[in-house]
Amino acid sequence: MGSARAVFFDRDGTLMEEVDYCRDPSQVRVFPGVRDALARLKRSGFLIFIVTNQSGIGRGYFTEDDYLMVQKEFLRQAGEEYIDDSYFAPDTPDQPSNRRKPAFGMLLEAAAEHGVDLASSFMVGDKASDVECGRRAGTRTILVLTGYGAMQDNSGQDFTALNASEAVAWILREVRSS
Repeated sequence: MGSARAVFFDRDGTLMEEVDYCRDPSQVRVFPGVRDALARLKRSGFLIFIVTNQSGIGRGYFTEDDYLMVQKEFLRQAGEEYIDDSYFAPDTPDQPSNRRKPAFGMLLEAAAEHGVDLASSFMVGDKASDVECGRRAGTRTILVLTGYGAMQDNSGQDFTALNASEAVAWILREVRSS
């Protein structure tokens, strides 16, 4: 792999408001503080990746082009300059997949392509599947209470944050103290 530190973020419900099967760029609402939090991570030398399950594609609710238009608007609002790469899994839950979270194929792909040391990296998301994905990949994990986060049972995460901004503050404290 590599030596770079990274933070992997789920997108929907973690960095932007949860919209069931978001297919319309006008529905994208990045949470307040996300852009500044991503900028702080970037200044601290972290690579930043989006890893998102998009089963709406596999279910036929929207096309890959629809996803890409939503993603473009998300990047515009969140700060495209802060995000190193984005990965998505179009698979439905009933399809065998090594990429759809909780599988960690998207993290392995990013690690290989960008020289990431997973053991010194973090996974942030609003679902148990995000936490499990990060744990399986060997990252530290944070569950945010936005999106579906408040409805999740304890998933064995390393930290629980109110939102992505608090997650980033915790990550930066952790790396300063280590």
